[in-house]
Amino acid sequence: MSVEKLIEVRNIDKYFGPVKVLNNVCLEIYKGEVRGLVGENGSGKSTLSSIIAGILQADGGKMFLKGNIYNPKSMIDAQTHGIGMVVQELGTVSNITVAENIFLGKVNNFKRFGIVDRKKLYKSAKEILERVGITDIDPAIPINFLNFEDRKLIEFAKVVDENLELLILDETTTALSQKGREIVYDLVQKLKSQNKSVLLISHDLDEIMKVCDTLTVLRDGNVITELPKQEFEENKIKQYMIGREIKGHYYRPDAEGSHEEEVVLKIKNLTTFRGVKNLSFEVHKGEILGIGGLSHCGMHELGRALFGAEKVLTGRVIHCKTGQEIKSPFAAMKLNIGYVSKDRDKESLVLADSIKNNIVAAGYDKVTTGKYFIFPKTENKYVDEQIESLRIKCTSRNQYVQYLSGGNKQKVALGKWLARDPDILIVDCPTRGVDVGVKASIYQILYQMKKEGKTIIMISEELPELIGMCDRIIILKDGRKTGEFKRSPDLSEANLIMCMI
Repeated sequence: MSVEKLIEVRNIDKYFGPVKVLNNVCLEIYKGEVRGLVGENGSGKSTLSSIIAGILQADGGKMFLKGNIYNPKSMIDAQTHGIGMVVQELGTVSNITVAENIFLGKVNNFKRFGIVDRKKLYKSAKEILERVGITDIDPAIPINFLNFEDRKLIEFAKVVDENLELLILDETTTALSQKGREIVYDLVQKLKSQNKSVLLISHDLDEIMKVCDTLTVLRDGNVITELPKQEFEENKIKQYMIGREIKGHYYRPDAEGSHEEEVVLKIKNLTTFRGVKNLSFEVHKGEILGIGGLSHCGMHELGRALFGAEKVLTGRVIHCKTGQEIKSPFAAMKLNIGYVSKDRDKESLVLADSIKNNIVAAGYDKVTTGKYFIFPKTENKYVDEQIESLRIKCTSRNQYVQYLSGGNKQKVALGKWLARDPDILIVDCPTRGVDVGVKASIYQILYQMKKEGKTIIMISEELPELIGMCDRIIILKDGRKTGEFKRSPDLSEANLIMCMI
């Protein structure tokens, strides 16, 4: 890491309406430095990085780039100064090729006699993909043909060019598999070796401690501390982030699995249009069943199928108490089954609507009398209980979800179903993008539901989460079950990985 300062953020303030979200924030990033930025959901991380990247304008303070005043008016303006950003949400454009996405707004540079030279375009795109470590994606194919992870990786190719000085990663590894994360980590180290800088925003403290040279902690819009790598210690960082010590067990406290004998769901020879192949298993009352595997193993499609949201080719999902086959989300909801999707922005939330309407969307029967009449007081109480218990940072219950941080969006998606008090809850990556304090709270909520006889099906790419929370874990590979493990103090990640590869 160089002693030469690349960018300095000095006394930055930012307001959203009457709410001050950044307060006199100062930050310095040096050439060749990988700087971590952590904090609770709503602490100001994304706001600060968006100001540096030209997406938002500060209301006070100054920024300096290589000693000169830096005041980007847009994301494109920031990119001309060598600052690129990849955000948590998907940022590619559908219905055009991978190459056209990489050179978005620059395709005309490849025109010859008024016609785009496709051969040259694809060759240049392939070189950029290889530069960031992506070797198995054809730049000529429509981007719609790619899965979420590969589309996410394309965004790195869009911003990493020879002009890049600072790469800002805002929760970009959250939805990636371990393979995808390793591509990102390799890219970060490559940039560092070229004396380029990286600002990494993440809730994954293992990732932060592995990748970063220094760390800045934000809380409620204020810089709480800065730590060099030699002072990284997980519990200390957590305490700085949330302002208190997380007491008790992070995961559930019992070492052995437990559940009732009653079977609540039977899955028989299930094959879906995508992902799942001839899968059979049972789920018990009071059980936390974990589903894990590598990316594209079929676990996410399985979660959708259990809720009736995935096209089933053969086999059945049977609700044992009623004998009813679950063929649609409506049927699942009538049986008091809930589902939190991994893709919260497209499947779990209506971004251009209020927190209140999103939470109530799955529970109108809880706040109405007859068919249509809604009790406002009952509705507000129903929503406020979730805002309080999940510590959703917002201006009011009427704030639009699109203006929340990624972690707070996740809380709304979860709160929508927790408010219903479901008998069976399917959660796909439930702690994706949430801070350590809320993560611990979610684990406590799920464990309490289990103790009350509720059934949880937890789909996760995080092996420690599965081992720490589940009574039983099923591992999938290529849509088929390759392993099943009961809860045990001796169960390790290595046991699971052997069935995944």
